[in-house]
Amino acid sequence: MKKNITRRDFLNGTQVAIGASLLTPWMTACGDVNTGNMQNFRLPNGYYPPEKTGLRGSHDGSWENMHAHVMGSPFSTDVSVEENYDLVIVGGGISGLASAYFYRKTNPDARILILDNHDDFGGNAKRNEFKVGGETKIGYGGTESLDTPSAYSPAAASFLKEIGIFTERFYDYFHQELYKDMGLSKGILFDKDHFAEEKLVIGYDKKPWDQFVAETPLSSDAKKDLLRLTTEEIDYMPGKTFDEKYEILRKTSYETFLRDYCKVHEEIISLYQRWGITFWAVGIKDIPTTSVQGYGGMPGVEHTLPRTGHRGNEPYIFHFPDGNASIARLTVRALMPDAVPGNTMEDVVTAKINYSMLDGNDKGTNIRLSSTVINAINTADGKGVDVTYVRGNKTHKLRGKKCVMACFNYLIPHLCPELPAAQKDDLAYSVRAPITYTKVMVNNWRAFAEQNMDFVYYTNDLYKQVELDYPVSMGNYEFGKTPDDPMILHMCYVPWMQDHEGAEQWRAGRYEMLSMPYQSYEDRVLAQLDQALGRAGFDAERDIEAITVNRWPHGYTYNPSLVWEQEYAADADKPWVKGRKTFGNIAIANCDANAGSNTKSAIDMAYRATMEIV
Repeated sequence: MKKNITRRDFLNGTQVAIGASLLTPWMTACGDVNTGNMQNFRLPNGYYPPEKTGLRGSHDGSWENMHAHVMGSPFSTDVSVEENYDLVIVGGGISGLASAYFYRKTNPDARILILDNHDDFGGNAKRNEFKVGGETKIGYGGTESLDTPSAYSPAAASFLKEIGIFTERFYDYFHQELYKDMGLSKGILFDKDHFAEEKLVIGYDKKPWDQFVAETPLSSDAKKDLLRLTTEEIDYMPGKTFDEKYEILRKTSYETFLRDYCKVHEEIISLYQRWGITFWAVGIKDIPTTSVQGYGGMPGVEHTLPRTGHRGNEPYIFHFPDGNASIARLTVRALMPDAVPGNTMEDVVTAKINYSMLDGNDKGTNIRLSSTVINAINTADGKGVDVTYVRGNKTHKLRGKKCVMACFNYLIPHLCPELPAAQKDDLAYSVRAPITYTKVMVNNWRAFAEQNMDFVYYTNDLYKQVELDYPVSMGNYEFGKTPDDPMILHMCYVPWMQDHEGAEQWRAGRYEMLSMPYQSYEDRVLAQLDQALGRAGFDAERDIEAITVNRWPHGYTYNPSLVWEQEYAADADKPWVKGRKTFGNIAIANCDANAGSNTKSAIDMAYRATMEIV
């Protein structure tokens, strides 16, 4: 009997039409709550969101109230203060959790409340779990790794160690040579709209280049250009010094470099157009040529502008099975040890969190989920901050002596109406890029192994890539090392809005992403996997166990390294630096405040904001 993937996963991911969802506040899965009784904020026993499949990330029920508020739907703030805290934190991602940790270090007896609109903590660092063959398989639904931990600030590095993370252990846990030893390589699935035929060609950057190029459906001229780019040592800017080249190329897009300096056929532009979109969230017309050498597989620059100052021998291996969700879990353990059993970075991977312990505590730290903050204002006497939020179908207010806004920058002007107009403008500058991480639980990965492939790049489709999971075994968790074992496939989608310029393409892409029903995501998963794997015997109905779509309309923080960014005389002139200024008892901590879409920024900004209000 065939499995009904659509029905099974769609139940947890029903797409609510944007217009209809804004008519009334969303009724959350936790049900209604009563005011004035802490125990009523406790989550029920058995509540465990990592197991949910279907539409996750910015899931339905997490975004509707805020969108309604931003669009002017009235939510009354004229309610009585129900609770008092030393610190209220808006946002339960890594930055918000780290802010609570740093504040507790200086105020061990402080009462802290973290409010988050999602049904799970961690922000973009989300955990996905799947049941297959009687085992639990774990994947990352967002922030995936600690990138270059040797470059972490003293505060961030100390934080990791204090919550129990010792990065040197990943050298033992990450099976760095597994796929290489199996002879696996990358494939490119050429589309038939830009090339002679639809064709999967395997062995990119592994086969001899003349053999790989000969197998592609490129025209004869484009084949000559690709072979030249990948094999010949050519300086495409002769007569200029390194510094002169750098000054030109840091404002020259990779597309322009390929077309105007390398003089390649337009098919080569089509081939690489979306190559780095899952990293920069834009096509190559917006990526500086000086940046591409840090992202593998983008040829033509090496002998024109040799790389200098790169990170050396530190590999990209600092990855928990659930990505940086384990960092969030370890921080919660440090704040509320009764909620997260165990005591090591290894055992947190398989720990079953008791969500009923997160809230309703008279002392220490509380995390209140499915709670959307709509207002935060300094009290008239200057001694606190009144915070209003919506949970279920009720509006609540509480008071904190201090408040940290650990949510997205663009939200803060809507939540803090008394901020100076200039600061609101600076905060609104940081437009976030939409991105979707889709996880496909398959019961084996033979179709990859039989084709000697671990990654597929699609030149022109919804999902830019599908790849095998990072091979990590930690503690009691074992990665499926053989092709007969279950595997979580990672597929990534970023809207490619070619008709829009600058950050406007992210706004347009966000609307496209929110408007897309779950069924559309699933349809493309099945179609694209069949394209890449069907000839090796893959059958979606037989081999797919579950699908989780982690949709992040506000995913990556604003990236100031792209070609459109203006020049600033000093860091103090940058809008994200000016925007993070403390206002009364309200401080700002998030990745946006550092214009860095990474965990290091989240921790650093939490430390800075906390120190400003301590």
